[in-house]
Amino acid sequence: MKKLSTPCYLIDETKLHKNMKKLAAMREQSGARLLLALKCFAAWGVFDLMKPYMDGTTSSSYYEARLGYETFGKETHAYSVAYSSEDIKKVSVFSDKIIFNSLSQLRQFYPECSGVTCGIRINPGVSYSHFDLADPARTFSRLGVTSTTDIEAAMPMVSGAMIHFNCENEDVTAFEQLLAGISHKYGMFLQQFDWISLGGGISYTEDHFDTLRFAQIIKAFSQKFGLQVYLEPGEAAVTHTTTLVTTVLDIVENTKKIAIVDASIEAHMLDLLVYRESAGFEGTVVRGSFPYQIAGSSCLAADIFGEACFQNELQIGDTIMIKDAAGYTMVKKNWFNGLKMPSVAIMRPDGHIDVLQESSYTDYKRSLSTELRI
Repeated sequence: MKKLSTPCYLIDETKLHKNMKKLAAMREQSGARLLLALKCFAAWGVFDLMKPYMDGTTSSSYYEARLGYETFGKETHAYSVAYSSEDIKKVSVFSDKIIFNSLSQLRQFYPECSGVTCGIRINPGVSYSHFDLADPARTFSRLGVTSTTDIEAAMPMVSGAMIHFNCENEDVTAFEQLLAGISHKYGMFLQQFDWISLGGGISYTEDHFDTLRFAQIIKAFSQKFGLQVYLEPGEAAVTHTTTLVTTVLDIVENTKKIAIVDASIEAHMLDLLVYRESAGFEGTVVRGSFPYQIAGSSCLAADIFGEACFQNELQIGDTIMIKDAAGYTMVKKNWFNGLKMPSVAIMRPDGHIDVLQESSYTDYKRSLSTELRI
């Protein structure tokens, strides 16, 4: 680890396989098909490890859909809050299913989607989410159609739908109750559909999650309406698999000791800032003689990963490993302050580390502009 250039997103292959095996068991028990949500995780260098356990990818844009098609294969589901005419022309070439967010977009582009299975996103008006920011059923939500009249108008053009209503849901009972309400409200449409995606946001791979009961709920729902159910794990596929490996650059003191590392919360773990959460750190203790605030090296005053107690006093040059740096993290990294972009690496079961991707000053420069030729 000392030889690893930092900052670096380090994926643990053994932990990734553990999640994949859990998903595969749930897939077998439920009969559902599993699509990796690329909006959460798109490090395609490890897709070969994930393909045997999943059925394809789902996307939120043309770029994501194309990436899934080219690097993951299997089924490619394309969804976007709003497509452009150019997007539709491109995604209709390689997508197995195109899901529209509104009736107006479905009507506009349906004639261009001959030969492609189409679906509509339904907003049921109920959800499970601890964050209003990520709640698909929040007030004035633009995500999906809410009117049964619109769904009825869409029926001649679609064979299925997506109903995404969960965010970090670990409560199987809550999921079951929400699904029962959706089944009652939209039963007349569900009976006519061939397939339905229930989205992601469900913590299938957490150790305390009742996977067997969840699978039974999905299977019963599928059999009741004669539907092929799709699930879209994103964070569940990669949770607890990846760390952001950093190096302590300096230690300063202002009432408390602050260790500054060669990474940034805004540039490299943006979700912590957006949702005002603190990071977890490996090698820490509940209580100890060496408490530190771990801070980033950008100019943002609130560039703070969190606080922790360590078993030993930190020194400049020490390695600090920040937990859960895969889901909604690597896809959101940015060039704020021109900070060095973390490399991406994978640690094999035997401890060997392979670097999958590295960025340079040239990548930073190209991301901002190209030379203007007059």
